[in-house]
Parts: sequence; structure tokens; C-alpha cells
Amino acid sequence: MSSDSFDDLQTNNISLVPHVVGRSKCIAKIAFSAGSTILSNSSFADVLLPSEKSHRCDYCHHLSGSDSLKRCTGCASFYYCDPTCQSMHWKSGHRKICGLYNSYTSASSFQALEEHKKMDALLLSSLIAHATLVDANERNSDENTAFLTFQALLPGPMAASAPPICPKHSFPAEVIQELYSRFENNNFSIHSHFKTYAHGIFPIASRLFNHSCMPNAAVKFILQVHKPVKLEVVALRAISKGDEICIPYIDPALLQTRTTIFDLTYGFTCCCPSCNVVRAMGMIPEPPKGQVEFQAVCKRLREFVGVMRLSPFSTGDDSLFPRDLACVLHESFISTLSEHFSAASHDGQYDVAMESSKSLSAFYQLIYPPNYPQIGLHILEKAKTCWNHLVRSTHTMSIVTELERSLVTAREVFAVIGLEGDPDNGPVAEISTLSDAKKSL
Repeated sequence: MSSDSFDDLQTNNISLVPHVVGRSKCIAKIAFSAGSTILSNSSFADVLLPSEKSHRCDYCHHLSGSDSLKRCTGCASFYYCDPTCQSMHWKSGHRKICGLYNSYTSASSFQALEEHKKMDALLLSSLIAHATLVDANERNSDENTAFLTFQALLPGPMAASAPPICPKHSFPAEVIQELYSRFENNNFSIHSHFKTYAHGIFPIASRLFNHSCMPNAAVKFILQVHKPVKLEVVALRAISKGDEICIPYIDPALLQTRTTIFDLTYGFTCCCPSCNVVRAMGMIPEPPKGQVEFQAVCKRLREFVGVMRLSPFSTGDDSLFPRDLACVLHESFISTLSEHFSAASHDGQYDVAMESSKSLSAFYQLIYPPNYPQIGLHILEKAKTCWNHLVRSTHTMSIVTELERSLVTAREVFAVIGLEGDPDNGPVAEISTLSDAKKSL
């Protein structure tokens, strides 16, 4: 990376400084309160998942559906809100792809790729199409910085040959390979309402932020008509001046498999407090199979979290975590518990669902940092279960109280992360709908 492009990453609020064991770290130059936006960064290149094609604009990702979106008149394979989005996408690189796209995607070399490799091939094609504009001096300084930054990112630990790409270009094969070597460990899954719908390249964010399984910041995405999707890094809790700012690269709930993912995909060993506790547990035992025994573990978990001052996973002090609860760290525990909650809610076994929900909440409080979005998502599902319980059975004050408490808690979590993704519906809108419905009780 050139010195100029490195300097462009420094702002009045954050700065890159040397790291003891890593390449560098992002330090807060000011204090951030919970909910503060630390970084806002537009996509350099992105592609929709196949399931989203024709449902979202290929430029701004606005969700409209094929009835209202307009097809590209050239390739008929890309969809846009209107001529404005089509023109913007054309200028940002689609014109390098349009005439070749259909023959490219129907070619045997492309069709032979695995599905995730097809996504890589399409994203790499989008990146190259955008990058070719630098030769014609059609990109602004911010885009030049983004491309230089992407080139300077560390490659992943696994060597894989670059897939075939669509646009014609003048980049040497070794440059294409170098760009592709940064895909697995630097690209972002773009989500709306925390459900992935696209993949994208945000070089500045990739360069700035290290990972933590107990992060103090998280990523969200902002969608606006006629504008490229924007990534924002938001403080989950108060961050003091001088603190390192970290985001999660993967779901922290992947307690067992994350070490392997970090090793194979990112090429590092995570030494965050959460990983230190998990490693100290050694071999994680499976949770009991019997229902009575499983429920006893859940009760023990709720009791422990109920009196816990600080999560051992935030302090890194494994002596604070009871060894007899080690089985809750087995990934089958949360999957089994989630299945119990979903099945009971669906079948109308609301008392059973509420017990499972309490255990899930305790687990999330244990392994996630405060205000982590998944906490809010589960509390919202709990509120929906309370509502279904109320409308399908006799009203009880305890359920009404639980509904009110859940809505307050969910609203507090999402107030921190703020609005994200598609502007319609989503968790915040669902909380408002339930709150209005509660008034009728």
C-alpha cells in the first residue's frame, strides 16, 4: 500500500497503529458511545445471491420484485429500479460485463464451478470490471484508495486457482490470482435484517478492523435507492479513547468450529477472551441426550447466568466458568435448544417455548457481548411467542408482563445497532407492530 493510501485510512476518529502479534490494529482516537457510527464505507464491488436476482436492483439492492424492476436492455440478466440505477451501474463497470455475461455464465467452465465458487467468479468479475476503469482515469480518489487497499490486504492461507472471469481486461494472470487470493478472508456477507442476500468487497473496512469473538463493534448495511450499498461499523458499547475496535468475522456462537475456520480461512489463532476460555475447557463434552438431563443443564445455565456479574467470555477468566457447564459450549447445545424453542412455539406449547427461550437468552448473554444483534432477534421471537400465547389462550398478567419486558429489551438492543438493511419491515418495525397490538389487550 502506498503511504498516501495508508494515510487515507486515518481519520479524526480512528487510526491504524502497530499490533503486538498482528499486522496492525484500529484504535479509537476519541471516545465512542454505544450506537455511534465508527466508519461508513460504500461497496467497491458486490453481487446478489442467485435467489435475490430479479427481486433486488443490481446497483442499489432495493427490494422491489421483477414486476417493478427494469431489465438491462443489453444482457437482460441484470435488474434496476430505473434508468438512474442502470446508468450508475453501467458507469461503475457493468458495461465491461454486459455483452459477455450470458455466454460467460452458460460456458461449461463456469457451470462446472461449485455454487460458492460461482459467487466468487461473479464477484471477481465485478471487481475486475470496476478496476479496469482506473486505466481510463474514470475512478475518483476514494475508489483508487479502495482498490489500492484491496491489493494491499493480506492473502488467505489457502491457495486456490482463480476462477474464469467475465470482462476483458489487461491485468496479468498473476495479478488476477493475487486479487483472488484475498477473497476468502476479506469479503463481507451483505445482510438485510441480519439475513445474507449478497456478497461484497469493502476494502477499507477489511484493512482496518481485526476480529474478536467478544467484539465492541458490529457491521450493518444501509440501503438507499440510487446509491451503492453502504457498510457501517457501529459501536455495541462505550469505547474509550485508545481502545482497539474489533468486529466479529464469524458468528461467536460457533464455539467449537471457529478455531478451524480462523486457521483455514483467515490464517490466525484468535486469542480473544472468549477463545481463551473455550481452549481452557479442553475437549468439549456433548450435552446429555435425555430430556430430563438436558433440562437440568439448562436450569443450571440459567442459575449461573442469573448471578453472573461479568461473563467469563468477556473477561477471559476461565476460573469463573463452571466445568459442569462445559457441555453448553458444544455447538449441538444451541442447535438443540433453538429447535426446541421453534418447535414448541410452532406447536402452541407456549410454556415449553418460554422455558427454552429463557435458556437461549441465558446462553446468548453468556457468549455474546451486550447489544449484539442476535440477542435482540431472539428476544423479539420471544415477544412474538408471548403474543401468540395471549391471543390463543387466557390472558395472564405474567405473560403480558413478559411481553412488555421483551419488547423493551429488544427495542434497547436495536436502538444501538440502529436501522439497517431494507427500510421496510424488519425487527424495528415488528417491535412497533407488537407494541401497538399490545395496547388492545
